[in-house]
Amino acid sequence: MPEILTAPLTVSFPFTRSLGPVQSAFLTGLRERTVLGVRTRDGRVLVPPVEYDPVTAEEIRDLVEVAPTGTVTTWAWNPAPRPRQPLRTPFAWVLVRLDGADTALLHVLDAPGPHAVRTGMRVRIRWAPERTGAVTDIGCFEPCDPHEDDGAAGLRRPTPHDGDFADPVTGIVAPARLDYTYTPGRAQSRHLAALAERRITGERCPSCRKVHVPPRGACPTCGVAATEQVEVGPRGTVTTFCIVNIKAKDAGIEVPYVYAHIALDGADLALHGRIGGIPYDQVRMGLRVEPVWGADGRHPDHYRPTGEPDAAHDTYKELL
Repeated sequence: MPEILTAPLTVSFPFTRSLGPVQSAFLTGLRERTVLGVRTRDGRVLVPPVEYDPVTAEEIRDLVEVAPTGTVTTWAWNPAPRPRQPLRTPFAWVLVRLDGADTALLHVLDAPGPHAVRTGMRVRIRWAPERTGAVTDIGCFEPCDPHEDDGAAGLRRPTPHDGDFADPVTGIVAPARLDYTYTPGRAQSRHLAALAERRITGERCPSCRKVHVPPRGACPTCGVAATEQVEVGPRGTVTTFCIVNIKAKDAGIEVPYVYAHIALDGADLALHGRIGGIPYDQVRMGLRVEPVWGADGRHPDHYRPTGEPDAAHDTYKELL
């Protein structure tokens, strides 16, 4: 029985979106230390603003400015900030209803400890020293000094705003990231151990007798446990494929390239693989391929043509 493996795994990608007039005004306003909301037909002020009324679905464009001070409506203490969170020291997640708004904004509160946080406490925005047109332009909230709280009384009623700023923000790139520890389990640990020896293995279902690659410890069709290991491939057949024309960030693969489903000889389930060693526009269904192992020898880097005649459609049609 091989050692059960674990490894840190990060899934990360940039999410790019364009902004409409409402979100553009909101984020540009934050860059200019101005907080904008939208007023609905029935007079509610929504902060952060949305483009459609969540109650009536009516389009809303009536921008108003609200105060940089507000009231904590609820909170939760974070004793151990994670990387990339707004503050490096312990802080509170808070929902703050800014003066002049009818909804609450989620952000963080810089406080010395949970004893210093309470529902109903008065807070104000601490602006980030460098602002680019993002919600992080609000560096955090901080407890409101009573004197400054009184001085903000004139901004507690929302005032109309045209939303016009010089050099408006028209798009954002939001990094999405998930860090976790992956444990492959016994079935996949055996599979990975075989890959380190440049062998590809699957598991045969004791019920339907199909061989599944990579193995999961149970048949995806029958749901019964599978323990019988079967060596497959290493050659296989391209069943379906797509041409990738958009280059992934930090990826060393030049576009266009082909990503394919490959039915390895002896397997009853196609796996994914990149096709290399052939122009992208010459890849086809039925193409016979073989693995080219990565520099570390632990997994195939890509698959290349074997030079054999193409497989007949009937030999892989059940795997499409």
